[in-house]
Order: sequence, then C-alpha cells, then structure tokens
Amino acid sequence: MTPALREIAWHRAFGILIESIDQPGFWQTVVRRVGDVLHFDNWVALLFQDGRPHLLAESTAPGGGPDPLFQDYLSGIYLIDPFYRVNCEDARSGLFQLRDVAPDCFEETDYYQRYFHLNVVADEIQFNCRLDERRLICLSFGSQRRITDEEVAWLTLMQPWLLALMRQRMAYERQDFAGGEPNDGLDGLRAALTSREFDICQLMLSGHSSKGIADKLLISVDTVKTHRRHIYSKLNIKTQSELFASFLNSHASTEKPHSQAMCATKKIGE
Repeated sequence: MTPALREIAWHRAFGILIESIDQPGFWQTVVRRVGDVLHFDNWVALLFQDGRPHLLAESTAPGGGPDPLFQDYLSGIYLIDPFYRVNCEDARSGLFQLRDVAPDCFEETDYYQRYFHLNVVADEIQFNCRLDERRLICLSFGSQRRITDEEVAWLTLMQPWLLALMRQRMAYERQDFAGGEPNDGLDGLRAALTSREFDICQLMLSGHSSKGIADKLLISVDTVKTHRRHIYSKLNIKTQSELFASFLNSHASTEKPHSQAMCATKKIGE
C-alpha cells in the first residue's frame, strides 16, 4: 500500500473507532485496527482500580472461552507482573513495551517460565490510559515473536488517538467495580511476613536481583539478603521456586484450581 493510500485507510479506521465508542464490540473493533499494524497472538483490556484488575474484554483461548492462564493472572498473579509493578510505582499514560519495564532477571523467574512464557510467549506491548489517581486502563497485546521497531513506530503514531478513545470509552463501561484492597487471597502470606518482607518477596518474584531491589528500596544489598533469609526461614523454604509455589498456594484455596501448566514443578536458577 502506498503512503497516500495508507493515510486514507488510517483516517477511515479511526472514523470507525469513533463511531463504535458506545457499542458493545468497541474493544474488538480497536483490536482489529491495531492488528493492521501489529502482529499479536492475544490481547486484554483491563481497568485497574485501587490496585485491583477488572476485566473489560479479552481474546479467547485457542479452544474458545476464557483463558485459564489469564484467570490465574486475575486471581493474584498480576501482583508480580512487571507492567503492574511499574504502574504501582509510577502510573502514567503512554505506550510501554516489555523491555521498558522488565526487571534485570525477569527471564530467570518462575513467573516468566511458568506463566509469561506459556501465555504471552515472547513479547508484550501495552497502552496505558491514566484516568485519575485511582484508575488506569490497560490495553495489552502479547506476541509469540519480538515486536519490531516498525510496529512500535506505528503504535506510537496511534497512541494519542487510542488513549483519547480509551478515556472516552469509560463513560459506556460499567461503573460498579468494587474498590478497596485487592481480594487476592494472599492474607496468609502477608500475615507470615512483615510489610517490607512482603514487598521484597514480590520484587524477587517479579525478577529483580538483590542489587535491583536494593537500588529500588534504597537499602544495601546485604539488607536485602538478610530479608531474603528471613522470608525463606518464615516460609520454611530454600529456593525461589519454592517461594513462587508458596505465592501460588497462598491464594489457591480461595480460587479454582490452577491449570496444570501453572502447577508444574520446575527449578529455576536464582
């Protein structure tokens, strides 16, 4: 397609999006337009309100119906998602790629090996639209291959249009999402650890090295290692894989059983 024809198609596509803003299939229409410039294999639209994710729309699993791995994400795995962690620290509008937010040891984590690698596979890119101090809309796309610089360039061009539409869309979404603290079923794990230990636990599981945690929390590496020993002792574990299992098991009793892929035993280097 020539540049002139592509520009005409571009304006037509956004005219269609504006017309669909009050329609039930709005998010699917957005996804189709994004698919004109980005190869992706799954997608999800979420509203984060008071730190808790609420599903707006999602792609279906290969066999149809909700994706069981994504249900695990909603039930508590989101707490160690790099995108979520960054949004907790600095929630802002924009376009973010996995390489922008992933911690230094992300690909070595059980989260990557036993969730991300199975569910998203290779790469992820996300549009964030911050509504106010309590609410953030995320539209994420996962790909089985690395997202190219050309695709990122096109998405960057689309960004102001899409963020404006995402913001306006909220007038037509349900507004009765529960607020308050996340109901993630992790009260038992929180009770076993101090608040600082619980924070460090999440950072460890997200893929931050001891030095990365020390830099983020403005403490020494030795202090991080001391907290780590205390966490392992209190939970009666010896490896980070066991820590991930403790994280999963702490909310498994309040949710439906996890998929076999999530529960498979795998040792990951610490």
